[in-house]
Amino acid sequence: MKLGVKMVLVLMSIALVSGLLLSYTYESTKKDIMRNKEIEKEKAVRVVLPGTHRFEEKVIDAKNSLLISYDANGNVIGYAMLTEGTGFQGPIKLMIGFDTTLTRITGIEVLENVETPGLGNRITEKWFKEQFKGRLTPIGYVKGTKPTNPHDIQAISGATISSRSVVKIVNDAWKLCKKEIKK
Repeated sequence: MKLGVKMVLVLMSIALVSGLLLSYTYESTKKDIMRNKEIEKEKAVRVVLPGTHRFEEKVIDAKNSLLISYDANGNVIGYAMLTEGTGFQGPIKLMIGFDTTLTRITGIEVLENVETPGLGNRITEKWFKEQFKGRLTPIGYVKGTKPTNPHDIQAISGATISSRSVVKIVNDAWKLCKKEIKK
């Protein structure tokens, strides 16, 4: 057999075995990955809406879900939006909490992002997320100074695009939440 044919057969064999191993690994870990994402979602709801005893989820579309949060007595304590938007590097997935009147943000939690490490990725830092608590909706941002308006947060220096993206995602989620609650 010619050398070229042997090389093609060896490469095809390696590709086939690699593909099968990759498929097997994906299928064998898929349930664990889904379970871990569900646990992460439950933790995030409790972070953005403290006092949550249970919640109901209403899937709106592929990127948005409304979660109605209840206390131990069955009273609605707030609403959370599981949502995704575009950042500087790629998608940013957030859990955003709102009070029952939808006038204040109760918190945000960053679930996924691919922003630049050390810059845009600072959206995951506690100081940045804490700024959103108690802010009036809709929100805005200021650069290089402390916010004086109860609607504004301070953008991350050097990562204004990531900060602006988070603000846009939060405002879009707030609008969608208001629309869904009225239904």
